[in-house]
Amino acid sequence: MANQLQKAYFGGGCFWGVEYFFENHKGVKSAISGYMGGNVRDPGYRLVCTGTSGHIEVVEVIYDDTEVTYDELVRLFFNTHDCSQSNGQGPDIGSQYLSAIFYTSPEQKQIALNVIYEIKAKGFSVSTKLHSTLNTPFFAAEDYHQDYYFKTGKVPYCHAFKQIV
Repeated sequence: MANQLQKAYFGGGCFWGVEYFFENHKGVKSAISGYMGGNVRDPGYRLVCTGTSGHIEVVEVIYDDTEVTYDELVRLFFNTHDCSQSNGQGPDIGSQYLSAIFYTSPEQKQIALNVIYEIKAKGFSVSTKLHSTLNTPFFAAEDYHQDYYFKTGKVPYCHAFKQIV
């Protein structure tokens, strides 16, 4: 069977930690740090950090859906950041660090909603916002942001795996 490559977009604070967990997951072919949701075309890191462009730091996940499901990826996302934090993630505070999922189809949206309902049923608060990718382009971050933890030999400082779903 031929590979069925799909795209998914997740924002859960600093993109370095989000990228780290996704790029090390089975079925994920690439994880690219970048920006989505703002009002400026092709923003740079300095502008996004001001919080004035409206962009969120996200990771574009390209995955083989014969090896990993979108549901598994959504669960990984929620298990590796604090979805209850509404003003950023850990020490990273600001609108560019909000928890968000940018869905590419009605099916992705429904899967994300189902997982959110499951998390809320367990008594957890969820501040994650869902956004359509329609008319919302992805802009890759600068090269020095890509594979940050691999390049530096460090580990995520504001992301950790904690199974909630």
